[in-house]
Amino acid sequence: MPHSALKLADGPSRANLTHWRERVELAAIFRWTERLNMHEGVANHFSLSVNEDGTRFLMNPNQAHFRRIKASDLLLIDANDPDTLSQPHAPDPTAWGLHGSIHRLVPHARCVLHVHSIHATVLACLADSTLPPIDQNTATFYDRYVIDENFGGLAFEEEGMRCAGMLADPKKKVMIMGNHGVLVLGSDAGDAFNRLYYFERAAETYIRALQTGRKLRFLSDEIAEKTARELEDYPDQAEAHLREIMAILDEEGSNYAS
Repeated sequence: MPHSALKLADGPSRANLTHWRERVELAAIFRWTERLNMHEGVANHFSLSVNEDGTRFLMNPNQAHFRRIKASDLLLIDANDPDTLSQPHAPDPTAWGLHGSIHRLVPHARCVLHVHSIHATVLACLADSTLPPIDQNTATFYDRYVIDENFGGLAFEEEGMRCAGMLADPKKKVMIMGNHGVLVLGSDAGDAFNRLYYFERAAETYIRALQTGRKLRFLSDEIAEKTARELEDYPDQAEAHLREIMAILDEEGSNYAS
């Protein structure tokens, strides 16, 4: 049995904390996101639903750096509790506004990752934030994202509810947040992180292609859609991606799973 699997079964805080497997997986993607320099210091937030209707979720504590987050640090929050922000260890108000609204209003959004990663944010700052299919990675997201063109400031509750209203279509699992960053949905931590990773790669490819000043070669709509469907059906990639991330962290002696 891999060492990471042993940690999932025998985590040191498992006796005192619920949803230990989910905590460990979410902590791992915090660590890997920091390693890829897709973090924003002590800002930005990830959340993961742990109940059937998606309204109870794990999220990073307020003002904690992604590099230091451990499984036992994660907050367990109820999206339907109006007193959340007045309780001890309350989450960041913007995290509550955005993630709480999404988990309350968008049941298929099991995992929600929001970052200001460099290339996705550059894309979000363009007058036309469309991501055209120019290679396999960009084709992954063909007709599978929404563009928010009405940035309304920090994502307090009203802004969070507005964003949640744009995510009703289960096919649209990425929001390019105009003048802001990117938000990615997934069925679990591995699925969401895999999508975030490849969206940032796709945005980088497109931005670098634009920087050449040369004419771009676009895939046809038919090939782009075919490629996106094939990648959606590709077996076990997200699971393997997360498993390997956890294995590397374990080999390095990381304390993410504590």
